[in-house]
Amino acid sequence: MGRMFGTDGVRGVANTELTAELAFMLGKAGAIVLGKAHRNPVFVIGKDTRISGDMLEAALTAGILSVGGNVIRAGVIPTPAVAYLVRYYEADAGVVISASHNPFEFNGIKFFNGKGFKLDDSIEDEIQAVIEEGFDDEKMCTGKEIGRLKSDEEGALDAYVKYLLSTVDIRLDGMKIVLDCANGASFRSSPAVYRALGADVIVIGGEPDGVNINDHIGSTHPEQLQEKVKEVGADIGFAFDGDADRLISVDENGRVVDGDKAMCICAEYLKTRGELAENLVTATVMSNLGFHKYLQSKGINVDITTVGDRYVLESMLKTGGIIGGEQSGHIIFLNHSTTGDGCLSSLQLISAVLASGKKISELADPIKIYPQVLVNAHVSNDNKEAYKDDAEIMAAIDGCEKKMEGNGRVLIRPSGTEPLVRVMLEGEDIDEITAMAKDIADLIEKKMGE
Repeated sequence: MGRMFGTDGVRGVANTELTAELAFMLGKAGAIVLGKAHRNPVFVIGKDTRISGDMLEAALTAGILSVGGNVIRAGVIPTPAVAYLVRYYEADAGVVISASHNPFEFNGIKFFNGKGFKLDDSIEDEIQAVIEEGFDDEKMCTGKEIGRLKSDEEGALDAYVKYLLSTVDIRLDGMKIVLDCANGASFRSSPAVYRALGADVIVIGGEPDGVNINDHIGSTHPEQLQEKVKEVGADIGFAFDGDADRLISVDENGRVVDGDKAMCICAEYLKTRGELAENLVTATVMSNLGFHKYLQSKGINVDITTVGDRYVLESMLKTGGIIGGEQSGHIIFLNHSTTGDGCLSSLQLISAVLASGKKISELADPIKIYPQVLVNAHVSNDNKEAYKDDAEIMAAIDGCEKKMEGNGRVLIRPSGTEPLVRVMLEGEDIDEITAMAKDIADLIEKKMGE
């Protein structure tokens, strides 16, 4: 068996790849591994609005209870809420049943430890090893040793909303705000937060039916939000994804403000308050050149990691930075949360807007985002890294970078899952970088293909 856990838990099409049987085994193995310190470990379980969530929640819960673990069921609630609730309930672990921004037929199971952080690879591998070795009778509980289930959906939601409100000291009376909840996990929590702050709230994507999560709505499809903001004359719009750990914003003119721009605005705000720890923002290699140039102009340093929020977090923990994230809107404010939180990020962003006395567009427009082009080169799996040792390919890459004279860049990334090498170029002229990206991709394909 290959590695069961991906970069964000165990995922697959529900009931074919991610079955109730697998969820049951993950519950058992997770409770055995994470319950070593306590005979009866406590797990907080949350889920998004997918139709398969009930099935997987029941199976996962049964697995935990069967080996003596206890479960607090938080119901439909964002992923970052579970990271917080683990600490709130003083639980041993948390589990989220969600496939984030993916279509409804997919689902996933992701664990958090007792401090609200995603599990280390070594712990995930230990859970997988328990499943592969099988479960002997000694690990199964009988009689009074079987675990118990407590449902606290309303209590969990209330605790999370109060926590979010505690992270800011603002009022939004007189502001009109559109929230796009992607028909997902934040359809109750985010509107509750903004209404408590006094905003006039208009909600789209707030009527989940089990199959409409992320369906042309939410942070990966902000078009409806853009139109609604313009239609109602809103001051700002916020879009979350299915499990609400991402944020994409829309200014009063209906234009997208992505994760890169949001981090620039928030970092500058934190610096003016003397709160930007280490004068540092953490970003991945995919963050736009304009992001780097803007922060450089403000005297703010950038630490660069590989793609993936877990790598952003790892770097922040090492450097002491408190803000980091991805262009996609997964932003971590480490002084408040252990993971990305779409609603929390929106609160930090709107706090920066209010403090500036300007409109969101006036803060976002000076951040020049360079056009990006991505072209895939199809190669054999064995050759995904070989381009680095080819003099002709490296010379072509170097030539493109010199041609752009510091106003562009080339990023080559072998795919981790497919026989592809991804060629990404940024620059000022979209036609020019498109042609250069295609030339490099064609050369890689010609020399490294099947």
